[in-house]
Amino acid sequence: MKHEIIDRFRGCLYGQAIGDALGLGTECMTDEDISWKYPNGLQHYNQIYQDRHRKRWEIGDWTDDTDMMLCIADAVNEDKGVNFLNIAKHFKVWAESMPMGIGSHTYKVLTIGDYAEKPFEVSYMAWKMSRYQSAANGGLMRTSVVGLFPRETTACAEKICQLTHYDPRCVGSCVIVSELIHALVYGIEPPTRYKMKDIAKQYDMEICDYIDNAWAKTDVKPLVYYDNFGYTLVTLSVALWAYWHASSFEEGLLAVVNAGGDADTNAAVACAILGAKYGFHAIPKEYVDGLLYKETLDKTIDNLLNICIK
Repeated sequence: MKHEIIDRFRGCLYGQAIGDALGLGTECMTDEDISWKYPNGLQHYNQIYQDRHRKRWEIGDWTDDTDMMLCIADAVNEDKGVNFLNIAKHFKVWAESMPMGIGSHTYKVLTIGDYAEKPFEVSYMAWKMSRYQSAANGGLMRTSVVGLFPRETTACAEKICQLTHYDPRCVGSCVIVSELIHALVYGIEPPTRYKMKDIAKQYDMEICDYIDNAWAKTDVKPLVYYDNFGYTLVTLSVALWAYWHASSFEEGLLAVVNAGGDADTNAAVACAILGAKYGFHAIPKEYVDGLLYKETLDKTIDNLLNICIK
């Protein structure tokens, strides 16, 4: 049983990084863009089209999605536990390093002067200044690691999301994904669609519609709304679609990546779930070995395993 937990634990974080790295290849692309640049679909890192946006990253590198997940993981490894202020400090240091791809809402929050001292207050004020409308997927994109914490999953998912994204739609999205990953990794009965909707109702009723759409659609493409690019509920819906409809890690990865839109984030979340569901052993070797910073990821995972798996 412990071996299986470790396999799913590793699969989750590798899934996040792989989805992020391959999804970069179709990020912001429409169906027409993808058909032109990838006539047979994007399947391998070395196929990634080197336009002005994508050539800023080396082949096999991940983006801000996995960078921020690693900020959480590194803070937990330092403290041998969860310290929200230290996670916020890691976010702040990362933002000050001028990372590529950082979202506009996340950037605004993290670059406010006293963020590191008062992260929750700053995050709330940024949401308030958006007239309570900012519900980007920057909180959801990094939440995979929270699902691996051995306890207090919901409370940690809420607070870590609120460090930058205070909107209840963001918070509810993070709780649903984190609880699903936690159940898959630790061998607990995963939340059903109805249970997910019960969770959603505690945050925002709109989440329920996106859960139902993920369940009902046989194709992922209708879920990728270009008018709502970067919306937390679109990413949640795409990720849940992959969980319910993909029969393998690779099938889900390629379906989400080739659907375009905010593909790196959609695939990072979807493949974190698929990695937790199918395990590290089910991920094709080329996607693992092709990651540019595989050794960094391995070290982080090994340290987390020593804290989370007793």
